[in-house]
Amino acid sequence: MTLSPALLDFFLDRTGQEVTGDAPVGGGCINDTMQISLQDGSRYFVKQNKISLRDMFEKEAAGLQLMADAAGETGEIRIPEVTGLTEDHESGQAFLILSFVDEGRRSGDFDRRFGRALAGLHRHANRQYGLDHDNYIGRLPQKNDWRDNWNSFFMECRLEPQFAMARERGFFNGPARQSLDRLGKSLPELLPDEPPSLLHGDLWGGNYMCDNENQPVLIDPAVYYGHRETELAFTTLFGGFGRDFYSGYEESWPLQPGFSERRDIYNLYPLLVHVNLFGGMYVSQTESILRRY
Repeated sequence: MTLSPALLDFFLDRTGQEVTGDAPVGGGCINDTMQISLQDGSRYFVKQNKISLRDMFEKEAAGLQLMADAAGETGEIRIPEVTGLTEDHESGQAFLILSFVDEGRRSGDFDRRFGRALAGLHRHANRQYGLDHDNYIGRLPQKNDWRDNWNSFFMECRLEPQFAMARERGFFNGPARQSLDRLGKSLPELLPDEPPSLLHGDLWGGNYMCDNENQPVLIDPAVYYGHRETELAFTTLFGGFGRDFYSGYEESWPLQPGFSERRDIYNLYPLLVHVNLFGGMYVSQTESILRRY
């Protein structure tokens, strides 16, 4: 693989070291990813995509930094360090450069510590729901307008935009729209009050790692301040989290009673995202939840 001269120059200017090796890294479905090695033995993780998508990298970097600032106070959860961004106008490519994390094998009390660490991250609160900028979930735009009320944020910044996008793509009919409207009116009775918590925002089994020191690592965020039950609900949607993870979370910060009955409401958002990313295979599941409420 021929590396971009702009990327080679970035490392030389930033570190004073020349690149001595590179290797592709699998696992991503949006960006090309690689490991870069330097003369001094240090390694970096690089994401590559079109310059037109640089904003996606900028927002990811901002989200990682926000989580790192919060997590750094306890050290119980690891966030990859943002080294920088650069672009190559000749090739039309942009690059996000992060510290490289060696993946390890989960052992001992990893799941329980991960649950406790996530609860610690969620304790970083804000006065309002949202964020000071919009960002992305996967490759889709994510609206983060500030709101004083969670129910209005959840409807207007989460469900409504994704539902409208799905309708434009030919999914969902009139009854689904009516069901969504009914749900919106019922949310104050269904969802308990919680302070706005700092959320990873896209926490499924593929967006965390265990490093070689058995420490939990969060990657690929879609950060905002929201209802922490939303995050916990998302972790149950596709699996990948052990029973002790939830026990550890509850030990640190118990959820309010009835979470299992509310979980599917929160998961309407990631399901709508999956409708827009992957198509109709998630439509019936989404419609079933809407009809129920």
